[in-house]
Amino acid sequence: MPRARRSTVRAALRLAAVAAIAGTVVGCSSAPPAAPVQTGSTGVGWRTLTVPSGPDDPGPTTVALWYPSSAPARTTTMGPFEVRAAIGAPAEPRASGLVVLSHGTGGSELGHARLAEALARRGWMVAALRHPRDNWQDASLLARSPERYFETRPRQASRVLDALLADPAIGPRIASDARGPRIAAIGHSAGGYTVLALAGARPDIARIASHCRMHRAEDPLFCATGRTAPEAPAASGRLAPLPDLADPRVRAAVAMAPVGAVLDDGSLSRVGVPVAVHVPSLDRWLVPRFHGRRVAAAIPGAVLEEVPNAWHFAFLDTPSMAIPSPDGDLGADPPGFDRTAFIAGLGPRIADFLDAAMTRTADTPRPVPR
Repeated sequence: MPRARRSTVRAALRLAAVAAIAGTVVGCSSAPPAAPVQTGSTGVGWRTLTVPSGPDDPGPTTVALWYPSSAPARTTTMGPFEVRAAIGAPAEPRASGLVVLSHGTGGSELGHARLAEALARRGWMVAALRHPRDNWQDASLLARSPERYFETRPRQASRVLDALLADPAIGPRIASDARGPRIAAIGHSAGGYTVLALAGARPDIARIASHCRMHRAEDPLFCATGRTAPEAPAASGRLAPLPDLADPRVRAAVAMAPVGAVLDDGSLSRVGVPVAVHVPSLDRWLVPRFHGRRVAAAIPGAVLEEVPNAWHFAFLDTPSMAIPSPDGDLGADPPGFDRTAFIAGLGPRIADFLDAAMTRTADTPRPVPR
């Protein structure tokens, strides 16, 4: 997130941190192993929790958790976003599955609340993490090195899965089948990259330098964001390959306007879980032919969802205040695009995809880590 955007949003989101603390009341108690809930509509509960961080993270990872609940919802303003759920309410005994939700560079765990609420109404538990060192408070991760950035983000998401599945108040509620727990991953922008890595795609840092040498004028905002990429080592082949970041527990992935130019072609062709890629047709930050469309074309069986007349931030809840970025205000849309209506339809569409993906993978053996 650019410095101007971080400074503008920091004060407003400080209110969200206060509200999040109020939401840490434990709303879950021990439950028996869960079967999928019915796919109709239910209520939504919300709370926050923290999970252990990695060795390079500054502290525990904050997670916002949406879940099925019978308690009545209310609207709570948290900085520039709203949570429409029963804060701290008891959870239903079972959930259809668990989704880990990854925000974009310098983003917030609250930015996709409407999507998370829609999934929770369909029975899913949604864990949206605040990526350490890559959020509205601290966006220093990318400046450390591109290698660190692209390796750390998927590991942070996997640690959230570790913690939630091991939690006796949460893990037993997650529906399981012959394959194991029903787990999916959803992400936007850099979060889209994150969930593709969890699904088995591998980053090749050298691709950033080569891509931007050839296409900087056509993909200028991405290349400006990734200007710290080490072009000289990439050109001479001295960059060590990053480790495999796939998480075999993830059985489906939804990538919204993902960072895709960094991903290795061969690894994309070997992704073996259902993937949906949502591409805004007018994305100027991550030009689709280099990122989302490229990814969808390379992954066998991937579903490409084109969003006409949409910019990069179409998937983000509309903030209550202007938040500037190199691509303009995060809440701005092209003339004629109705973001509220689009997001209202996005949640059920993704829920349908996840439900079908879990059925499709129920009898598929878990991939062996490579």
